Amino acid sequence: MEGDSSDLPEKGTKSSLRRELLDARRGLTPEETGEAAAALARHALELPELTSARTVAAYVSVGREPGTRALIDALRTRGVRVLLPVLLADNDLDWAEYRGGDRLAPAGRGLLEPDGPRLGPGAVREADAVLLPGLAVDERGMRLGRGGGSYDRVLERLEAASTHPALVVLLYPNEVVARVPEEPHDHPVHAVVTPQGVRRFAA
Repeated sequence: MEGDSSDLPEKGTKSSLRRELLDARRGLTPEETGEAAAALARHALELPELTSARTVAAYVSVGREPGTRALIDALRTRGVRVLLPVLLADNDLDWAEYRGGDRLAPAGRGLLEPDGPRLGPGAVREADAVLLPGLAVDERGMRLGRGGGSYDRVLERLEAASTHPALVVLLYPNEVVARVPEEPHDHPVHAVVTPQGVRRFAA
């Protein structure tokens, strides 16, 4: 994917970069987010890491996040087992299987969660690919999350188990930036999908 890296310079703190990116998302119209979601699903479904996956850990987008609903529905239609996160009180993530949009229930912080049996935080280790939410990724593949730490725990759990699923983040084009502030616990992703296409990073 060419021409997709923003000239946005590295900020001094993650919080200032998060604010700027969230402000940009708030400026998107429903039409823009809908068109982006359709393009994201189209490009993501062509990823070999997803076409060959039996189990994918994903998430339900909310608000003006890059849309995932069309993607997770398409994966389920393909026969892929889709796991969705269930936020726990300590910000860790449990997981449950996606059974369709009519089986999602409102949860805290405006999230939607599957209403089926909880499978435990370790269920993510069964995933062949993990779709990570984020606010940005840089040219090294380093992801900027929202700061809650939930997915840091997921990535630590995968590393501790020596499982190596494909790590993919879905973003808008302006959210692929030159550099994000990095901390020792941060993990790079393998690919970013934007409405313009796919960009891969060295593992």
